[in-house]
Amino acid sequence: MSVVSFPYGKQRLEYDFSGEVFNGTLVSKLHGYKAAKAPIELVREAMENPIGSPRLCELAKGKKNIVIIASDHTRPVPSKVIIPPMLEEIREGNPDANITILIATGCHRETTREELISKFGEEIVERENIAIHYCTDAENMVRIGTLPSGGELSINRIAHEADLLVAEGFIEPHFFAGFSGGRKSVLPGIAARQTVLANHCSEFIAHERARTGIIEGNPIHADMLHAAKTARLAYIVNVVIDENKEAIYAVAGDVEKAHAKGCEFLSGLCRVEPREADIVITTNGGYPLDQNIYQAVKGMTAAEATVRDGGVIIMLASSTDGHGGEDLYRRISGESDLNKTMSLFLSRGRNETEPDQWQSQILVRILLKATVIYVSEAPDEMIKAMHMIPEHSIDAAIKRAKEILGKPDASITAIPDGISVMVVK
Repeated sequence: MSVVSFPYGKQRLEYDFSGEVFNGTLVSKLHGYKAAKAPIELVREAMENPIGSPRLCELAKGKKNIVIIASDHTRPVPSKVIIPPMLEEIREGNPDANITILIATGCHRETTREELISKFGEEIVERENIAIHYCTDAENMVRIGTLPSGGELSINRIAHEADLLVAEGFIEPHFFAGFSGGRKSVLPGIAARQTVLANHCSEFIAHERARTGIIEGNPIHADMLHAAKTARLAYIVNVVIDENKEAIYAVAGDVEKAHAKGCEFLSGLCRVEPREADIVITTNGGYPLDQNIYQAVKGMTAAEATVRDGGVIIMLASSTDGHGGEDLYRRISGESDLNKTMSLFLSRGRNETEPDQWQSQILVRILLKATVIYVSEAPDEMIKAMHMIPEHSIDAAIKRAKEILGKPDASITAIPDGISVMVVK
């Protein structure tokens, strides 16, 4: 089949590769996996059989102040099928518990009311107590220790003062933490900015183990797990989702053991062999993960692992929110010599990291390997300022790529969902 469909914003873009030197697609088995049960049933079954932990209803007994860490608007977590069972179990064990849903924005912008309703449904937004994390709100941060990296470990006061701290989330391949989910609910989810900066230092980002699908020996993961345990994150409910953002697998229980089980399941589906090509087309999985350039760097790393040195990456990401990070934009657009920028990043110590330096560092790494053509709704001048080439269709992007390479017969590999695969060389 030579026609490939790519998620782009809330729609899909299709392209017929029959006239190209087409190497084929890199697609994880995740998208062909069929769950035996409905998403809500998978979640309930996981909660009835927690890994390395008592059931949530048991944990809730005797606890007055219970906090559920929930993902923000940038994560396609199907909270509508996770949060209700969590609330039910908590109230089954403790009908009088005071429950707060704390939105783990990390260093992202505030989640709007409309986005909360889209995520949880109007009933939960109206009925439940919902608080939003602000990483720069120093008065509402509490220092609870020191990270293995040497950075200060400070978290949201609401989470710190909880009698029981639990979290929802989803597990996907992550471009420097190995996998998302589990411990990431705390760091970066509800951590202070300085804590996130220390964890995301240039030394760790450049570490050979800080890559997609790797946890063992990954210094970023080690920091995150330490933070979660120090914060007393007692229980998680995490899911794996398909291309339709529906849960196809769920785990619940201990933050380390349950998360490891979910990562094992996902790894068995997402590992793919590289198909080296002159041109690699990738995406960030569509909405909500391709709302800005900042997030789209993740999808680019899949292409980075299979594009030839000096080749072209075509990134399809709607980017209706623009660059998504003022620091990222300023840092990339403000320097014409990217080698100089990379040297500057690597010269900084663990406690000298600047906001969004990690995303900038990875983007620069990609740009030093390949030309990036960016298909989006973002302003052309913004794309150009960030050392990329703007285009507005796959066809135009491929034509431009061949011109850049000087190869009318340039080979092409397609990655329909760049955040769902782990390209292993």
